[in-house]
Amino acid sequence: MTTASANPSASAQAAPQTVTQQSAPVLVDCSFRSNTQPENFILACGDGNSRLVAMHWSQWGPTSATAVGVNVVNDCKPYCAAGTFHGYPVVIRLERPEPWKKDPRVEHFTRMSLTYTDTRPEGYNRVMTIPLWD
Repeated sequence: MTTASANPSASAQAAPQTVTQQSAPVLVDCSFRSNTQPENFILACGDGNSRLVAMHWSQWGPTSATAVGVNVVNDCKPYCAAGTFHGYPVVIRLERPEPWKKDPRVEHFTRMSLTYTDTRPEGYNRVMTIPLWD
């Protein structure tokens, strides 16, 4: 699995930069924009064959964030361009905030864990841990 990223939202793109440290970390997307509590999140930035959709956040704090959603994954059978996307319910947990290289005054989450609550993609563990963009 590749590193993950969030879809940029209009509000995240228009958010002004601040001089002070933010109280809660952000997610960094494929375009290196910051996001908070996105509804959708691309996990495979290169090809879009794995993404999170319908994310509902129950907690977003200074050390972690938690949501439920659906991991939509292309089975790539017989090959990715002809594959079928399947949805798998997941619990999403963000952790390990660190200063963001683009703006060290802002912390960003550096790790995501996905816990599959029902079925899961072929070859995936029940819990998958993914490093996030910096």
